[in-house]
Amino acid sequence: MSATQGTAFRATVTATGFVLDVPVIGPAEAAERAVASWQDGAELRQLPDGRWLFVLATPVEIRADRAPGLPVVRTDRGAQAAVGADATAAAAGHLAVGAGGVTVIHRIAELAELDPAGWLDLSGLTLHRPRPVGATEPEAEPVVESLPRQPRPDLRAAAGIAPRTERARRLTEDAPAGARRRGAPFAGRPRPSAVSGPFALAVVVLLVVLPLLVVVASQGGAFHVGVLLLAFAAGPAAARFRQRNSGAAPGPEGSAAGAGAATSAPELGRSRGRARRPLLDALLARLAMRTAGPLFQGRHARYLRELTTAFEQRRWEDALRDAIRLTGDRPAEQKPWLALGLPRRYEGALRPTPRAGGSGAASPLSGPTVHQHLAALYQRAAEGLEREGRIDEAAFVLADLRDAPAEAVALLVRHGRTVQAAELAEGRDLGADLVVRLWWQAGERERAVRTAYRRAAFAPAVERLAAGDPASARELRVAWAAHCRESGDRLGAAEVLWADESLRPSAVADLRDAVALGGPTRSRALPYLLALGAGEATRALALAVLDSDGHPATTGRSALAAALAELPAADPALDRELATAAARAVVRDGGFGGVLGDRDAATRHQRLLKRADPLVAADLARPSRSAPAADLAAHTAADRPGTLPVLDAALLGSGAVLVACGQAGVRLLTADGRTKARWDVPADQLVLADHGGVALLVAGYGRVREVSRLDLATRSVRRWTTLSAGQIVPSFDGRHLITADDDGIAVLDTLAPRPTVVWRELGGGERLVGRLARTAAGCTGVVVSPLPDGTQVVELWRWDLPGWELRSRLRPDAFRPGRSAALAAGSLLAAEPQPADGSPDRTVLHWTTESPLARPGAHPGIEGVAPHGPIVDGDHWTLAVPGPGGTGVLLHTGAGAGSAPTATVFFPEADSQAPGLRRHADAVTHWHRSGRVLATTPDGATLLANLRVTVG
Repeated sequence: MSATQGTAFRATVTATGFVLDVPVIGPAEAAERAVASWQDGAELRQLPDGRWLFVLATPVEIRADRAPGLPVVRTDRGAQAAVGADATAAAAGHLAVGAGGVTVIHRIAELAELDPAGWLDLSGLTLHRPRPVGATEPEAEPVVESLPRQPRPDLRAAAGIAPRTERARRLTEDAPAGARRRGAPFAGRPRPSAVSGPFALAVVVLLVVLPLLVVVASQGGAFHVGVLLLAFAAGPAAARFRQRNSGAAPGPEGSAAGAGAATSAPELGRSRGRARRPLLDALLARLAMRTAGPLFQGRHARYLRELTTAFEQRRWEDALRDAIRLTGDRPAEQKPWLALGLPRRYEGALRPTPRAGGSGAASPLSGPTVHQHLAALYQRAAEGLEREGRIDEAAFVLADLRDAPAEAVALLVRHGRTVQAAELAEGRDLGADLVVRLWWQAGERERAVRTAYRRAAFAPAVERLAAGDPASARELRVAWAAHCRESGDRLGAAEVLWADESLRPSAVADLRDAVALGGPTRSRALPYLLALGAGEATRALALAVLDSDGHPATTGRSALAAALAELPAADPALDRELATAAARAVVRDGGFGGVLGDRDAATRHQRLLKRADPLVAADLARPSRSAPAADLAAHTAADRPGTLPVLDAALLGSGAVLVACGQAGVRLLTADGRTKARWDVPADQLVLADHGGVALLVAGYGRVREVSRLDLATRSVRRWTTLSAGQIVPSFDGRHLITADDDGIAVLDTLAPRPTVVWRELGGGERLVGRLARTAAGCTGVVVSPLPDGTQVVELWRWDLPGWELRSRLRPDAFRPGRSAALAAGSLLAAEPQPADGSPDRTVLHWTTESPLARPGAHPGIEGVAPHGPIVDGDHWTLAVPGPGGTGVLLHTGAGAGSAPTATVFFPEADSQAPGLRRHADAVTHWHRSGRVLATTPDGATLLANLRVTVG
């Protein structure tokens, strides 16, 4: 470079633009420089060699060596020339720029234009719509119904089988099992008008009972007549007794139970009790058979002979039209009491349903021999139809006649009928892994993923697919990971991908996002990165966690040590260093923080010692767990209120505290109260994901709630929707939000652009009383159901999640509205202040549990009168009473059914407003509206955070 050129690069010039050397400094740095110098009306264009031309709207004076890029100046001829290029070589509208020691000319208008708007990330900004003072509550968005529908494949129609003949209808005239209506005995004829009361009884006696008595008296003695009269009298009486004592209310249409759920058969989303059968069923049926059996056996034998002949002669049309379906030994499929005729075929369209019903071939008259005969007959027919290529008829025989839907599914799969097989498998409630695999192979990917999530079948479905189709199994695994990622569970997505070695590199981004969450989630993610060969920064972070102070569970120290014992680092030297530090941490903490059982903890500790430095391992003592404190732990919150109200709070896995301050927005605070981040989004409720990666911010305006979604890994907020709900459960799985209102329970998909209902419970007269209690494994609530006699029954319902299978329905011993609360494990806590037989300054706790308590006669209590009922989150509860001397609020907190309080938390100078409780991330958080938050370990023994929320 000549002296003149060197002077030019250090001189002050009037720049009309700059040339940014993107191949050297990178796009991110170039974009940052362009944005920092941006003017309204500026342009950005790309040169053929990858550099950018940044054209300013107004020239600026700047030193060339301090410019964001190579300065461009205007020449006397109206051209643009970069410093160092030949300014005389370009004409107006052109750019002269040096490249490789020569000057290159470009026509500016022909250069590709770049749009800097795509660089801006608006995810961290929240849209606020101002409302006038005193305006009405916002209008809720309409809810989209997207309930899963149970497939009802009609194999009879697919096979082209016509309705049964009139003669077969007359031969099989007994009512089918279950809640199905009896069909008209004379098809095509007008039904006679219904009769009831005394006239109906007289008709039955004259037309049925008396002729039968005459026949029986002519063939037997008085004993036979008496037995027959006893049978006719006991049947209706037993039926009336069973109907009067049935407490199960029918399920609502569109709920998990579905319409017509009057039987006791287990149904999707709801579990009913076993059907009760009156006493002496079999005895009375046998006695009646011995007296009147000859009257019925003849026509049954003729029917079976003709049906067998039709099948053996391969007259498929006649045989399938008149065949009856078989059933198994399930309670819902057994015949009603005293069914003396051959069971009739299913009334209506023959098609597989979630509750396989219809009549069976085994009755007091036919016996197991007829059932076996028909089963073998149908099996041979299905094999013959398959050989003839009549696949639909063969599937109909197996699924609807033979009652073998699994065999029908296998038949359809063999012949490439994957969609039909998937519908049949789901309709008959076969194995979830089979249903997911079939829908995936049928190309219904979204349906397969929804089914796998709802029935917790991702892992078995992937394993089943891997046996025969590894490529499809890998695709399903990727979809599984995407489902976790969309729900905010980054660590879950990485763990899913890790099982397939070829997919491990694609888990790096999820692992880094999991590390950003901190706490135990970070600790479980670090070993995966180290196993992939992560660099010095990851090593330093892992060692810092292992050498940190604080509680081993909340800091993630125990989780990291346990994970390192299972997953070594890629570098042997680094692995020895980390194993040594982890072994020391285990000895210092007295184990793995209680997250592992004794045997598993000992095994993992030995693995660490084998990989640790031998000299250090030889000197380390065995970890010894300290005995738990026998005294009740007592904690005291900050002695004075904060300056901001606290409407909800939770200690996160990272050790930070997320606080909702109403219209003052949401704040992320350290354990001592310093602000780490804040969002100007109104919120009075936090809905936290089980995995800790996402939180919903809920602002209430009456019954209308505005909901935003906060990503805790990226700390970005986006508005989701405005919905109307009486209750929002304070935790969710990252995707499906549980709400409740007058219509029952609704589950919303929070990843849909509009509130979309994907599941409903209750309805049809059933209503929820009080609040739902939820954990990741289950949900419990108090439900009031109507009874047939017009009265109501109060029950404690417990569902398993995510499939919403109803597992128990208990009638509580003591239910007091406003003074009772349900726990997620299926128990009910009722607080009774000032009991009649006790001291007036004591509150007694009454428990309703599925299993008997250890001391059923003893009711634990607490000192003081509780002005409010218990507050519950998951399986943790707290009860507030006035503090010592009548000032402040004293909380008695515990966990599990039948438990006495394990800790107390005192809020000095607090008013009588109800406090709050949150169980999340191995911590229990207590908060009061006065601006104070206190968090402890789940057992209440260790204080984790104690802070005041202030404006600063």
